[in-house]
Amino acid sequence: MKKKTLAILGSTGSVGRQSLDVVRQNKDALSVACLSANTNVDRLSEQILEFNPTLVAVGSKQAAQELKKRVPKETNIVTGLDGLCLAATHPEADMVVTAISGSVGILPTIAAIKAGKDIALANKETMVAAGEQINATAKEYGVSIIPVDSEHNAIFQCLYGNERKDIRKILLTASGGPFFGRTAPELKNVTVQDALKHPNWSMGSKISIDSATLMNKGLELIEAVALFGVDQADIQIVIHPQSLVHSMVEFIDGSIIAQLAPTDMRLAIHNALFYPQRVESNYASLDFFGRSLTFFEPDEETFQALRLARQASITGGTMPLAFSAANEVAVEAFLQEQIGFLTITTIVEEMMMRHNCIQQATIEEILYADAEIKRQTRTYIDKHF
Repeated sequence: MKKKTLAILGSTGSVGRQSLDVVRQNKDALSVACLSANTNVDRLSEQILEFNPTLVAVGSKQAAQELKKRVPKETNIVTGLDGLCLAATHPEADMVVTAISGSVGILPTIAAIKAGKDIALANKETMVAAGEQINATAKEYGVSIIPVDSEHNAIFQCLYGNERKDIRKILLTASGGPFFGRTAPELKNVTVQDALKHPNWSMGSKISIDSATLMNKGLELIEAVALFGVDQADIQIVIHPQSLVHSMVEFIDGSIIAQLAPTDMRLAIHNALFYPQRVESNYASLDFFGRSLTFFEPDEETFQALRLARQASITGGTMPLAFSAANEVAVEAFLQEQIGFLTITTIVEEMMMRHNCIQQATIEEILYADAEIKRQTRTYIDKHF
């Protein structure tokens, strides 16, 4: 098997770190050409010393200056969005792991595709905001997009050897987050620390809050529409508190195929990095004995994000972008304790109502709309809260 070389965008975040752990355990098969981080110079410098990338991208010149003091002189350090695109298109990289959060991942992902790089996709906002454009570009350049999120990777695996036209329904599982079973009045006064305590997964702060609101599942629903070419009506959200069934696909003959695994993101990352091959791993196997698997319908009256996600998907165009962009800003405001927990989805709905949706938008229009929606959302929050 030919050694595969990676560019990992967002290497200091949760998925980035776990991707590097997969590399660490498969040094004969995987290597790293590029790393990127925003401002976490401490962790990034440790990664550089261990993995010896040729090129490193950071968010600012200040971070670059600090990094230069800590790493070998031959390390090429670049900055900003241009730096991310350089990392994404590096000639040594065979595959780009897009583990950065937010719409900043759009341009590097497109640049990587145009450079002929396969994409291990962990940046769901890219597909939510620009899925149509990403898919068209990937088809044009003959590039594979392999999902890394555990649910989408599970669906991807369930579809091995099957045709998309034979899908009857995608069963997209959700843990329910830390507030499963609670009503809206019970969530009125939850704190940031309460919302960050995910019962099953260890994740970054933004995705942890998204999991608590079920906004993450709404984003995943929209992403699944883009990744698998189905309608939102063909995706059923299933609350599965144990997080052992990562998702399922029901086919037109009535058969249902499920993908099960322990709650370890490295398994999905491992699958994506080695696709289309199955390569042995040493991660713990799933122990079935003494366990129960339970499934519930989501409470969409309490967790309004699911309703808003379906509405955004039905409207199409830049409405999913409005859903995602407004949420980014609202989550940031919640983490800073400027707004309450339930206010996150209230703000997202308000900004969706205000958004002048564009159908068949260009990338330039998408990027402009993203910036404008975020600006309007910040203004709205500052004015009302």
